[in-house]
Amino acid sequence: MSFTGTQQKCKACEKTVYPVELLSADGIPYHKSCFKCSHCKGTLKLGNYSSMEGVVYCKPHFEQLFKESGNFNKNFQSCMYFFSLSVD
Repeated sequence: MSFTGTQQKCKACEKTVYPVELLSADGIPYHKSCFKCSHCKGTLKLGNYSSMEGVVYCKPHFEQLFKESGNFNKNFQSCMYFFSLSVD
């Protein structure tokens, strides 16, 4: 017997997610083991994450990165600027 139906791809690893492994956050499929904070890589659960523009974070890092100044865009851009400097 073979599995038929939609074969969704995990956003983190881009491999097929079968129903038994599926965790859907904001309508985006992940393997349970791939659902991790983008900042600290800690494993997330549906009750302890926040997201910004499709990127998931644990609640403490989301608050640290985006809520300190009350300006989500300012902190998000400076974070992206930091990462672009690190990559070059």
